[in-house]
Amino acid sequence: MPFSHSHTTGVVIRGDGVAASCCAHLLTAAGVRVFTESAERAKVPALMISKATQALMIDVFERPDLFRGLPQIDKRVVAWGKDAKTVVLPHSAVIISEQELSDRLRPQELPPAQHDETQWRILASRPLPASSLDHRFGSRIAGALLVELKASCDAGACWVESFEHGWLFLIPISPETGWLLSVGEKPEALLDRSHVVGEQIEASTRAGGEFPAYPRIADPVCGEGWLACGTAAMAFDPLCGDGTGHAVREAILAAAVIRALANGASAGDVLEHYRTRLHAGFKRHLELCREFYSAGHRGAWWEAELHAIMVGMEWCKAQLGTEPKFQYRLNGFELQPISHAAVWK
Repeated sequence: MPFSHSHTTGVVIRGDGVAASCCAHLLTAAGVRVFTESAERAKVPALMISKATQALMIDVFERPDLFRGLPQIDKRVVAWGKDAKTVVLPHSAVIISEQELSDRLRPQELPPAQHDETQWRILASRPLPASSLDHRFGSRIAGALLVELKASCDAGACWVESFEHGWLFLIPISPETGWLLSVGEKPEALLDRSHVVGEQIEASTRAGGEFPAYPRIADPVCGEGWLACGTAAMAFDPLCGDGTGHAVREAILAAAVIRALANGASAGDVLEHYRTRLHAGFKRHLELCREFYSAGHRGAWWEAELHAIMVGMEWCKAQLGTEPKFQYRLNGFELQPISHAAVWK
């Protein structure tokens, strides 16, 4: 469906991450006048991009070479739970820093925002309007540490290990180095008790900062003239979800909503669809978190985080109702009405 300028004259996209780049690419391709607004935020040092998300992003950006030359992960070594045996599971992913991925995805130079020429804003970076509040379901903070790997370490594997007060996640980025994520306690404290991850590490070289590792969602995620997308809308536990894949899918939906609005769809209906879809996705993430944190270990730390996850699931149920009803569906990158009640001209 071609873009019509009779309903909107342009879209401002704030941010330079995956969600912002995806929105800019899809809307520009659809003939939308896209303007950019920069926003600084800390980048995650290492992302593990699953095979399914790679395929999705290659399709969206029409870039078969997008992930060429990156380190590959083909297995996951896991010791999860009190006295758990170590198991090796197949995995398929590439490793890339968030900054490098943003650089690879950044669209061609777009004009800065001209607010008098735009009606809609996609906020892929904070801040959000004052009416939008954060709902945080947990208190866990992740610390990142760049480490030197032992010569015996398999650079094609990642390692996950749980403890009484948290967990470790080791992601090699080369045969010699990797990023260690520590949640619950400082990396050094957990490494002292590690029998799996610790055996792969020769020494630490430098700290990479800290960032929240608990699920978080803004509410509302959209309103008159704006949509939140990517990490500005939701954040995920790095252990339990493909945050990059979620960001891409949110961006596809956000771009489709803008196109539907431009072609005469009811703003109330499509924004409600956007809100419901994001809440449903967030609920699925919390359900996965519940599985991991129920089995991770026992003790006060795990029980507190699990309780917060359960509170989040109840919050989602209250927002969604017993059976969420969707008036639209995605057909490729276009939002289409499911029933005659949602048809627009």
